[in-house]
Amino acid sequence: MNLLKKIIFLDIDGTLTNDNGVIPESAALAVRKARENGHLVFICTGRSRNIIFPDILEVGFDGIIGAAGGYIEIGDNILFHEQIKKENIQQLVKFFDTHEIDFLLESNQGTFSSKKAKQRMLSVIERHLLDKPDFKEAIEKGFMPFYEMLIEGEDLIREDINKIVFFGSDDFPFERIAQEFESTFTIIPNTVSAFRKNGGELSILGINKSTAIMKVIEHFNISKEHTFAYGDSLNDLEMLEFVHHGIAMGNAHESVKKVADEVTDSHDENGIYNSFKKYGLI
Repeated sequence: MNLLKKIIFLDIDGTLTNDNGVIPESAALAVRKARENGHLVFICTGRSRNIIFPDILEVGFDGIIGAAGGYIEIGDNILFHEQIKKENIQQLVKFFDTHEIDFLLESNQGTFSSKKAKQRMLSVIERHLLDKPDFKEAIEKGFMPFYEMLIEGEDLIREDINKIVFFGSDDFPFERIAQEFESTFTIIPNTVSAFRKNGGELSILGINKSTAIMKVIEHFNISKEHTFAYGDSLNDLEMLEFVHHGIAMGNAHESVKKVADEVTDSHDENGIYNSFKKYGLI
């Protein structure tokens, strides 16, 4: 192993992609140049495998950490995949249905929508378009694929679920949902700016991006001192604290900036490219 080889982990939403869901060309260029220089570059995202769309994969990566650490793919091989227990999904579906909370169940086979969640997703996109009419083409490219692939009408009590996204309700506080599921799930507030308050994500308790990164560097026998990670949201906290160089984007949540070793520029200000250049990765 070349001792100069580094391994880099990149969040997608708000890090690799901007607020319109589009990858700045400078970020794609940075990834390609870093790999040409012999470094390994991994996606490290909360997204499940089926919603890491072709325009992202076409940039070129050495592997994928998905579902907030619940899934690891290296080349054609799956190194790790843990799914949520069926009884926990049953508890969740019953609770959300009772309180009329719209939600999405993410699996590698598809994303399954509760009765009104697909319409809610479309409403989110339409509101985003109204707020940013000058970015219509970019927003449709970045967000419409999420809406188009949602599956309605399927049985929601499933054994293949990686993660759950729930939409905010003005009438039901996030804290009440967190209290209900704190013993069975890791729960974080919604980190996508286009969604309203009180929404969030539920993933497997005890698994996060840092636990997956540990498995990846053990697989490659790369020491922790050669690790970099870039993120912007609350599910990036453990990742940025774990790696040797934890770097927050300029657009990151304030709590993320506080735990990071450094803050780079925002996604649209060439933050990834500038940081890769600074550390000699490109």
